[in-house]
Amino acid sequence: MRHSRIPTVESARPPAPTGAGGGLLPTRELATAWLLIVLIAVPAWVLTIGQARNMGVGPGTMGTALPLFLLLWVTMMAAMMLPSMAPVAVTWVRGIGRRTSGWTRTARTTEFVGGYLVVWTAFGLLAYAALALTGGLVEDHPAAGRWIGAAAFLLAGLYQLGPLKNVCLRHCRDPMGHLVRYAGFRRPARDLRVGLHHGAYCVGCCLGLMVVLVPLGVMNVAAMAGLAVVIFIEKLWSRGPLLARATGIVFVVLAVLALSQDWLLPGLQETMPMTDDM
Repeated sequence: MRHSRIPTVESARPPAPTGAGGGLLPTRELATAWLLIVLIAVPAWVLTIGQARNMGVGPGTMGTALPLFLLLWVTMMAAMMLPSMAPVAVTWVRGIGRRTSGWTRTARTTEFVGGYLVVWTAFGLLAYAALALTGGLVEDHPAAGRWIGAAAFLLAGLYQLGPLKNVCLRHCRDPMGHLVRYAGFRRPARDLRVGLHHGAYCVGCCLGLMVVLVPLGVMNVAAMAGLAVVIFIEKLWSRGPLLARATGIVFVVLAVLALSQDWLLPGLQETMPMTDDM
């Protein structure tokens, strides 16, 4: 007599977000989840835009100390990444909610979110070092900005077209198989490991897109919004991989144009401070 296996809470019962089967969650729960995401993402965007207006767009870290930069960086990542990583996050947290309650549920959810943010914070340290280096080079050698910008666009384009991008994007677009693997992680700190693991894939998926913030400006709101849209579509649209390759080609073209078009490099141009007379 054959016995069918009943899927557990954290098994592969729902299909992937871009698969033929539909969404990860029932419509009502999906709507509630997206409402919560909006309630978090909107304030993150408001804070990011407000800080960007005060700082402007300039080369490097613009004199921002590391602790403040990391705080701004994590806020930016919450604004840009939360909508696109929502299917995995909502599904995993939903599984936590079914198996636990009260403080245990809160602690496990905090572990998952904390693991995800730890990865992006670590990447923020690398971003700060890269921005400090490029900012110093531009300050000492203004003409180097074009070459730095061209190199950044070229690296971003090649990464978008490369195999690592494809592997990470495939993970982010079809998370259910990985969620089944996550369910096999042993405790303690299983939820922390899940957050770290998924965060690493998310960084790998978005690495090339983050590189272009060097020439465009790390506090360039228009660039952040555009990249957030690209990230969202790459992960959730059925032809997201095609968009990723097209974006890579665009970046390669921009690398060539950056050698002669300074307007493509607002993040590598020294800006004059505003005066009262102006």
